[in-house]
Amino acid sequence: MTSSALIYVIRHGQTDWNLEGRFQGSRDIPINATGRDQADSNGIALKDILGARAAAFDYVASPLGRARETMERIRTAMSLPAEAYRVDDRLIEVSFGDWEGHTLRELEALEPSADMRTSERKKSKWDFQPPGDHAESYEILTWRVAAWLGTVKQPTVCVCHGGVVRSLFHLVGGIAGAEAAEIATPQDRILKIEDGTIGWMPRARADA
Repeated sequence: MTSSALIYVIRHGQTDWNLEGRFQGSRDIPINATGRDQADSNGIALKDILGARAAAFDYVASPLGRARETMERIRTAMSLPAEAYRVDDRLIEVSFGDWEGHTLRELEALEPSADMRTSERKKSKWDFQPPGDHAESYEILTWRVAAWLGTVKQPTVCVCHGGVVRSLFHLVGGIAGAEAAEIATPQDRILKIEDGTIGWMPRARADA
């Protein structure tokens, strides 16, 4: 499923858990100083891209704090009211269940069975569902991202998470799940979806 609307997608800024390689998922972890700089820079770049059209776009974010702060910093950098956007639960990051808060190394040290589960994930990352209530695979995440995408009818700026970005590459770009699960999801880039195509926009020049 795709949307015919123009969509600019930005991943939330870096968190300490991103830096440490911890499974973050649905945990509400704040962005760090680097993440704030990334959000500000993305806002400046987006202001240049949208120009006078900026106020006419719909702005939507995941309700998790790291996405909301990123959106608010982006809007501030664009000279727009920081809190004039909406949230959508369908944009929450994939849930890693009992694995949230741990690194892979920590999981493998915690219990003998975890090593088998992490190996299973490496073999089929797209379909793998971690242990625990409400845990999801990327495939399951894609179902709710597709539901959100089907509601987008106007030009939109979306702030979300790495898993959501991977789902969009699968849904819009037609990239196979196994490949989409490994796609890099930078926090200092802007992703553009238009006319059934998806791709990262060039980074702004440092001297621009």
